[in-house]
Amino acid sequence: MLDFLDELPLTESKAVSLYLPQGTTQERVESLLGKMSLASAIPPGVAEVAADSRTGAVFFWSPLRMHVVLPPFPVAEEYMTNGYDVEPLRSLLSHDFLIALVLVRLGAYSIGICRGAELIDSKTGTGLVHARHKKGGSSQARFARHREKQIEQFLIRVCGHAREHIEPHARSLDYLVYGGARTTILLLRKRCPFLSQFDERILRMLLDIPEPRRAVLEKAVGAVWSSDVIEWCKDSS
Repeated sequence: MLDFLDELPLTESKAVSLYLPQGTTQERVESLLGKMSLASAIPPGVAEVAADSRTGAVFFWSPLRMHVVLPPFPVAEEYMTNGYDVEPLRSLLSHDFLIALVLVRLGAYSIGICRGAELIDSKTGTGLVHARHKKGGSSQARFARHREKQIEQFLIRVCGHAREHIEPHARSLDYLVYGGARTTILLLRKRCPFLSQFDERILRMLLDIPEPRRAVLEKAVGAVWSSDVIEWCKDSS
């Protein structure tokens, strides 16, 4: 992404840059694009994508092409200027944020602390949670109660490891990222009061990751730092 920002100002001299913070409404996005005379130039739905972004968006426009960057971390303030002003975005992407990752699916978990894109502390483990019992009758009810106890014990164990590894960084932590299965994440947050202190610092949820392992945790760190870029060019025909 930093290489992309290095090359972008070299492409053309005439350009406009627009930074939009998280929470910018679609109406505001469309209004600002209108002031830039870009409302008719962008494809349908792009203003909505920018407004829906949890981290804001950055528009780079030139007569021949436009880019919309959805950064991994929140844009601080609304800002519009002539030319390719990539420095605010470069500064955002170059900051060594301190981030905690909590990845959990029933039976497996990974806790990680990263400074910048470097994983500086981690804990990965498993716990016994039986699959659902499909037979009926009283045996199913007993099995369900046993499984619920296994889930509770597993989540208590994960909570303990999360506290062990995150608490030393609690005051300086910039963001918390959850990943795994949504229902399991919700159960963990309900049964782990320690994590509630970071509710205002939740950056995102990575819900499409496989069973947590060390390699999965390392890949998740990369996903946290990834930007989405939408690009389209003027039809030369």
